[in-house]
Amino acid sequence: MKTDYIGKPANRVDGAAKVTGEAKYAAEFNVPDFLHGVVVSSAIAKGKIMRLDTRAALALEGVVQVFTHENRPNLAWFDRSYQDEDSPPGAPFRPLYDEKILFSMQPIALVVAESFELARYAASLVHVEYKSESHQSDLEANREKAYKPKKYKGAEPSPRGNAAEAITQAEVRIKAEYMHPGEHHNPLEMHASTVVYQPDGTLLVYDKTQGVQNSQKYITNIFGLSKAEAHVISPFVGGAFGSGLRPQYQLFLAVLAAQELKRSVRVVLTRQQMFSFGHRPATVQQVELGAAPDGELQAIIHEAFAETSQFEDYTENLVNWSAMLYRCHDVQLAHKVVALDVYTPLDMRGPGGASGVYALESAMDELAYQLHMDPLELRLKNYTDIDLSKNNPFSSKELRACYQQGAERFGWAQRHPTPRSMRDGHNLIGWGLATGAWEVEQQKASAKAVLSLDGKLTVSSATSDIGTGTYTIMTQIAAETLGLPLEKVDFKLGDSSLPEAPLQGGSWTAPSVGSAVKAVCEKVGEMLFSQSRQLPDSPFANAKFTDVTFANGQMHLKNSASQALSIIDIMRQSDLHSVEAEATAKPESKQKKYSMFTHSAVFVEVKVDEDFGTVRVTRVVSAIAGGRVLNPKTAESQIIGGIVWGIGMALEEESVMDHNFGRFMNHDLAEYHVPVNADIHDLDVIFVEEHDAIVNPIGAKGLGEIGIVGTAAAIANAIYHATGKRVRDLPITLDKLL
Repeated sequence: MKTDYIGKPANRVDGAAKVTGEAKYAAEFNVPDFLHGVVVSSAIAKGKIMRLDTRAALALEGVVQVFTHENRPNLAWFDRSYQDEDSPPGAPFRPLYDEKILFSMQPIALVVAESFELARYAASLVHVEYKSESHQSDLEANREKAYKPKKYKGAEPSPRGNAAEAITQAEVRIKAEYMHPGEHHNPLEMHASTVVYQPDGTLLVYDKTQGVQNSQKYITNIFGLSKAEAHVISPFVGGAFGSGLRPQYQLFLAVLAAQELKRSVRVVLTRQQMFSFGHRPATVQQVELGAAPDGELQAIIHEAFAETSQFEDYTENLVNWSAMLYRCHDVQLAHKVVALDVYTPLDMRGPGGASGVYALESAMDELAYQLHMDPLELRLKNYTDIDLSKNNPFSSKELRACYQQGAERFGWAQRHPTPRSMRDGHNLIGWGLATGAWEVEQQKASAKAVLSLDGKLTVSSATSDIGTGTYTIMTQIAAETLGLPLEKVDFKLGDSSLPEAPLQGGSWTAPSVGSAVKAVCEKVGEMLFSQSRQLPDSPFANAKFTDVTFANGQMHLKNSASQALSIIDIMRQSDLHSVEAEATAKPESKQKKYSMFTHSAVFVEVKVDEDFGTVRVTRVVSAIAGGRVLNPKTAESQIIGGIVWGIGMALEEESVMDHNFGRFMNHDLAEYHVPVNADIHDLDVIFVEEHDAIVNPIGAKGLGEIGIVGTAAAIANAIYHATGKRVRDLPITLDKLL
């Protein structure tokens, strides 16, 4: 039996539950005698409700109630009660608050009935009369109204040097504008909440969320409940990609109905309603680069315009990448937002990074052609080991190895530099490259461990698993730390009553919760060690804890494996029925001296039909420097998923706004195109060896975002190499190439 699991592939411990249907999602929990709620959505984008007639709906037998702004109970008054852990500055949206309409498809009523079919039909009978007002939903048309937000997510973009002057002195310059539309998350599982009204008046809430404690805080603050009165559970999430970072309005409506009716209530949003809250914001980005003839960067100017709502200022780390990715001493950055009559944008896989790096890396490719220089050579020419935006060294940076190993695997040396020079019959072949980066963060997190006399270890933390493999990697960390078989470890998550954990987002779950799991298991190990020293003839009587290690169900001396005691024997001889501990892990002060990032080099081959302009991404090699890889199998799956998202961003995904109505037109999976199996060909992932003792105790950097960052740019650059046509507005569809 070997118990060294970290860094080795392991099957998902939750895999069997998912493929057999045992795993339950928010709308699947069996609840006796529950009511169904169906949301009525606004038909206008801005204005107010003049008349709302619910009589026809209420007249139907089996319809219990229709909740509107006219009959909702008095709830929390201040904005802070409606804010959550991911709220941007501003006044959060309050469902059913008043007659005002702030965005298209705003929830304006909840019909509650004995069956879903009845509730849906009754919702169609709710008659609403509006007074429409002129709305604005076009970012480009309102760019002159852009303003600098009072507060940014992450660091505020700050200049260095004098880029405006340096750009005029540069011998080689490029200036271009890059655009991408809004995009929606579209997880397979729609947002849903099942609220169980229990006999004692407390609520058991099954919610689709990336943070059960965030959902719990949201509803306790609004409805004046204690934590004991609102227990939130979310053991499985059918994809979220950021859409579950904030509590969505179905949670508010389901809790409201359950509280008022004193009945269990389930509310599930439709696919169309999934387009009514939060999306990757559309952006327009202007990038200007200046360089010497040898390729040395002399100036970077990056200005971005992004949409936000009228009631919150949403921002992302959109332009900051241009200050840290390359060596350049004169950099000017600006990030402005335009308030539109839409719902507040929402973090979507690789928020800010996927968008900002697309513009920067496309501009770098354009500069390479202007210089008649290999795009890889240009990036190596401007490589930096210092994050010049903060003047910090990187905690680790193996990006050079990413370039080298990725280029070798891809065959980059065989690339012919001239656009339209590589062919396969009637297909033009293009090879493109881009760099990726994503910030590494460790958040404060806690975990609990209980080791029982049968050798079973239960570890728990209120984190989530949105499909990334959290159950599995936490099981691996716990099992290796205490030297137990995987099957003897049970990791529990998705329960608000468990030890505190941050939202699952930002690629910080593995570093944050993983460090807490390691810490609590080490604490259990110390307790076992302390007991073992007191046993008769103990081999550890004169040892220190640093002298021992755990493996194969035993504790033994590091320098003498034969000097060992089994964990179960230690507990039995010590008359211990169980060993329990809790631990908290948080960032260390030494991290402040360093910049911490994952890095990638993305190499892409495309084939473009010369006659029809259709694009196929035939090969991708993504080389990742992500610190210690906890499970190569689930990690590779993460990166592949990110690459697929990058393909969607580059070629297919677009939330099309009809500005006449201020509404997204393609609000279903028939018209909102995402990559399918036929779009995916040869995806190759390389994990470059990278050791980092600074980022966190387990040396892992998190891999949820890095797979998408840079991928769209690499595809766009490959399309230019294939066709000689530079398309700067995503997605790159055939009409833009013909």
